[in-house]
Amino acid sequence: MKLSEFNYKLPEGLIASEPVPVRDESRLLVLHRKTGEIEHRIFKEILDYFDSGDVFVFNDTKVFPARLFGNKEKTGAKIEVFLLRELNEEHKLWDVLVEPARKIRIGNKLYFGLDDSMVAEVIDNTTSRGRTLRFLYDGPHDEFKANLYALGETPLPDYIKRSPVPEDAERYQCIYAKNEGAVVAPAAGLHFSRELMKRMEIKGVDSGFLTLHSGLGNYREIDVEDLTKHRMDSEQMEVGEELVQLVNTAKDREHRVCSIGTSTLRAIESTVGMNGHIKPYSGWTNKFIFPPYDFTVCNALVSNFHLPYSVMLMMVAAFGGYEEVMHAYEVAVEEKYRFGAYGDAMLIID
Repeated sequence: MKLSEFNYKLPEGLIASEPVPVRDESRLLVLHRKTGEIEHRIFKEILDYFDSGDVFVFNDTKVFPARLFGNKEKTGAKIEVFLLRELNEEHKLWDVLVEPARKIRIGNKLYFGLDDSMVAEVIDNTTSRGRTLRFLYDGPHDEFKANLYALGETPLPDYIKRSPVPEDAERYQCIYAKNEGAVVAPAAGLHFSRELMKRMEIKGVDSGFLTLHSGLGNYREIDVEDLTKHRMDSEQMEVGEELVQLVNTAKDREHRVCSIGTSTLRAIESTVGMNGHIKPYSGWTNKFIFPPYDFTVCNALVSNFHLPYSVMLMMVAAFGGYEEVMHAYEVAVEEKYRFGAYGDAMLIID
């Protein structure tokens, strides 16, 4: 398929800039992929489509406050630093993006905080925008991380046209988030409240967890029309034995296996063996999923409404069927569903 086939008209006013007051009271569009039937529900009603023995698979990655603002030595020029991942704990090396990139050279020092208490030195230029920073900090690592994160902001997507507020630190995070490392929240999981998770437990719907640290590659502009030529950024992931047993047993017993979000779906598909079962895995994935694609494990998917041309939209279209999903998006626009990370959700089932 071609990049241009994933464009649609999205009024800017439908891109959600705030979350709904209650997590599980966002809207839910239900797409039955075999018939094309569409239903309009509230998210907390999602359990109406699942039974005891079914499994929801969640991504328990935790978003950290990745966006920092500092000043360049001597000139005082304002520099935005986006932390991507820690490269070396002992030497406090971080892979980062900087803006404006043209002003930063190897050897430059950057100062952060009102009192310039955090200092970093540029030691490598890895890409046109990317850099490696070494933070000059003598204290223990835990203390360093706490001070670094205290300076950071919640990394809201650029399409949310406002500055983060304190509430974003909680709302741009799933309630079950556990393993730190993401700069992009697994948005489908943002709709789950503690009450909904408890109702799942009472109904006998099982919860399983994997970790995939979602990075900025999800938002990187695709610059090729032929999608087979696009290369995804690699993301670190981990699938443990406990989830493997849970998912494979549910599959063998013909229960539903529902992926909560596209990051979860990518991780699951990265671990599928020849027998259609998943297996434990710890490493990296750069799997890029777009139509046509045969999914062998999950038979249900929860995902937010994604922006035009996005890799997440492509994966949803691969799962639900291109024509069916693009039609559902047209309906969502007509019905004024909210789009983006803080927006509404779609459930795709058979």
